[in-house]
Amino acid sequence: MTIRVLLADDQALLRAAFRILIDSCDDMEVVGEAVDGARAIELARAHRPDVVLMDIRLPGSDGLAATTAICADPELSATRVLVLATSEIDEDVAEALAAGASGFLGKEATPDALLDGVRIVAAGESLLSPLATRALITRFLATPADGARLAAPEDLAALTAGEREVLGRVAEGRTDTEIAEKLLLSPPDVRSHVDRAMTKLGARDRAQLVVIAYQSGLVRAVPPPAGAH
Repeated sequence: MTIRVLLADDQALLRAAFRILIDSCDDMEVVGEAVDGARAIELARAHRPDVVLMDIRLPGSDGLAATTAICADPELSATRVLVLATSEIDEDVAEALAAGASGFLGKEATPDALLDGVRIVAAGESLLSPLATRALITRFLATPADGARLAAPEDLAALTAGEREVLGRVAEGRTDTEIAEKLLLSPPDVRSHVDRAMTKLGARDRAQLVVIAYQSGLVRAVPPPAGAH
């Protein structure tokens, strides 16, 4: 299956570099390019890409607004947004994750890391640096404004004990294999727990599950080590 990618970046040189890189892969193709958030929304609805590679800082209607609109559109439920940011520890990145983005990459990422990131989110996984995610949670997501809250403690009552335990491990940044080894489960069993938790909590993907785990109090936000980026 070919992964269809939409590029959203206001820098023509970067878009050209991304297009060359992505189109050089047999399993990917670029289906459109947007220079601002409004155009990204328009092209996402026209092309239904698998992944939108979204610069968080765009002129006019910015990448955050575009991410929010794309992730909230029921007709784009199969489209994943991968955010590109100059700084991973950024309030806009935090809000993008809360809105439904499947992960983020710093703009200093290597070409291989970017391609791997596109494949990971296209497969329905989340691309989250555990250290950067903890920092984002601590600074922006654990105690959001009321309108930005995705979950309250009582929402966890819908989960079984097993689902809550798996959710806690997901929030720690563990992979399915690591969780399976720790809890003496098979990886498919872990994925089933994750899928059921997503359904019960109304999460778009694993990235939103991480936010919910912290906002509901299941996992406590711990400040990252001093000097961490």
